[in-house]
Amino acid sequence: MQFFRDMPWEMVGVWSLTISLLAVGFVGAIVPFLPGPALILVAGVLHTLLRPESAMSTFGIVLLIVWFGLAYAVDFFSGMMGARWFGASRWGIAGVFIGGIAGLFFGPIGILIGPLVGGFAFEMLFAKQRLKPAMKSTWGTIVGTGVGLVLRILIALAMITTVLVDALWW
Repeated sequence: MQFFRDMPWEMVGVWSLTISLLAVGFVGAIVPFLPGPALILVAGVLHTLLRPESAMSTFGIVLLIVWFGLAYAVDFFSGMMGARWFGASRWGIAGVFIGGIAGLFFGPIGILIGPLVGGFAFEMLFAKQRLKPAMKSTWGTIVGTGVGLVLRILIALAMITTVLVDALWW
């Protein structure tokens, strides 16, 4: 018990903030409407600014920024790549992209449904696909988004590991 009483409150506060942001950031990597990787990046940068004694190195911050960019690239392109893998035309991929942007204006449901509706509609209307191929490329969008979710979770774990290893051991 003496160990905890001797800790400076500043250290406890900064580490509490860091761990809280890392935890919420991890949840945000799973839940589609929380900016998970951004919160993890903020956790690393804030920890570095507020606690110079256990600050992250420049290499660690740069690595965190690279992970951050990769997480959002995976998030952005995974649905389109899945659609392409399942045979979507260029029109279908454009529909996934446009549907994703349009879905942003319709809240959480729109973010999930927009790429699917956009891809399907563009396959049917502009690529003149029949129902079965259009459904197949829409299924590819779902699969690609699922793979993107798994990769985003793995990247979030890599970001958390980068923060903790850099702040505690490097």
